[in-house]
Amino acid sequence: MLITWRIEKRRGNLRPELTYSVILEGHEKGLALPYVRVESTIPEPPASWQAHCHPSEHERAGAPPAGHYSLATPSHAMRGTGQTLRLPWREDNAYPEVEASFRLLRAAFEQELAAAHASEPMDVAGQLAVSGELKRDMAAAIVADRLLRLAK
Repeated sequence: MLITWRIEKRRGNLRPELTYSVILEGHEKGLALPYVRVESTIPEPPASWQAHCHPSEHERAGAPPAGHYSLATPSHAMRGTGQTLRLPWREDNAYPEVEASFRLLRAAFEQELAAAHASEPMDVAGQLAVSGELKRDMAAAIVADRLLRLAK
């Protein structure tokens, strides 16, 4: 699995945007891994639909976050997953919770990966035929029947 992310903010009162993608490797897809989702510590700003945050509005006025974003990996049936999330405006442009949250996602994914890997493969084939004891018991009657048919 490869997680990549980028935080981009333009100058001014615009909120930064976090864009991330998660791509599974072939052997991970081959294990039929499920969709993994974690609740991150990345705050969703109030009115996150809004690309900007003016001074004395929303988070810049001390308003609490609207919640926290969920992060996810794709399932084995998906090619990859990606998302763009709007982050709260911060004067220092520091977002340490982003990497910490991706570490949480990686840990949850690794737990699923280890569990799937621990399920050992198998290839079992079998065959059964009539037992030798029954064949011996029936042999005399079968031979007698064949001899009588030849005599007719």
